Amino acid sequence: MRRDLPYALGGLALGVLLLGNAVLTPDAATVEVLDVALVLAMVVALAACQRYPVVALGVVTVAMLAVHLRVHPGASAAFPVLGAVYLAAWRGHRSAAAVASLAFLGGFLAHDISIAPAGRPGQVVAERTALLLGWFVAANVAGLVARQRRAYLEQVEQRAIEAERTREEMALRRAGEERLRIARDLHDSLTHSISVIKVQAGIAVHLARKHGEEPSATLLAIQEASGAAMRELRTTLDVLRAPTDGDRVGLARVDELVQRTRAVGVPVQVTVTGQRGDLPEEVDQAGYRVIQEALTNVARHAGPATAHVQVAYAPTELTVAVTDDGQASPTEPLTPGVGLRGMRERVSALGGTLRTAAQDDHGFTVRATFPLRPALTARSAEEPG
Repeated sequence: MRRDLPYALGGLALGVLLLGNAVLTPDAATVEVLDVALVLAMVVALAACQRYPVVALGVVTVAMLAVHLRVHPGASAAFPVLGAVYLAAWRGHRSAAAVASLAFLGGFLAHDISIAPAGRPGQVVAERTALLLGWFVAANVAGLVARQRRAYLEQVEQRAIEAERTREEMALRRAGEERLRIARDLHDSLTHSISVIKVQAGIAVHLARKHGEEPSATLLAIQEASGAAMRELRTTLDVLRAPTDGDRVGLARVDELVQRTRAVGVPVQVTVTGQRGDLPEEVDQAGYRVIQEALTNVARHAGPATAHVQVAYAPTELTVAVTDDGQASPTEPLTPGVGLRGMRERVSALGGTLRTAAQDDHGFTVRATFPLRPALTARSAEEPG
């Protein structure tokens, strides 16, 4: 109804113009109830011309021709017909527009000849015929041009959509090729080395037990860590080759991570507060990776130290923190390595914040906070980072 309103208002304005012209024209007949009904029929037909262009064109042509024959309001009776002809030609009904134009022009011409003043019928007929013929030709041509322009714009839009779709397909194909290249590089550079470490550790454990000795905790930790690294690397390679969910790590496996860290001689305490809910998969994995990298740094750089892992669940955020009482001092400059930069990039990509700093007395703190608001979580899940 909202789309039909402009056409209805336009038809009403043309009807008022037509009736006003009929009242003011000296040689026009008296406007009767039937004439007003014909004008109202024209208004209703123009209101429905967008939905039923051919029917509306027929009703407007017949109604205006009847008004012209009964009242003779002049050229104003042709205005609604011109509008209906334009709309019909614009919608692709060229034959109907041409037939309506010829029918109205024929009736208008016949009536003009019948009422032409004696002594100069040819002049009056020629003037009116030339004027109306030009108007109707212009209305038909304008409708055809508007239709062709609309078709051209639709074609351009379709080409743009097709080009965008092709561009997206090419981007996806290149991303797939890049994932395969990264998978090959990781396989060639890491898998062999980690496999050798795992095999050598296994042989050492086997030989120690064969000689009746208990393998050292460090050796067992190396064997377990190399096996876990192989599993995670294999999962990562599978995800890169075919981007599926895979067997991803998460905060539910923090206990396994803590046990491996304790096995290499680093005492670790774990504190969990709050109630764990349904975490987004990216946040769950990122929290695990932050704890993993922080514990790795404690084992490598903190010296003799005790680590404390904190996981705090809240309705709007997740906080993970790892603190130690190692050798780090606030007076010593901190040079971020690849691990710290990787943690910061991972946390920032999910809209979170990462704080890494030495403690006032001694030791180091890594604290990551991830927002869990639905809008931000959905946005971060859609971003490539």
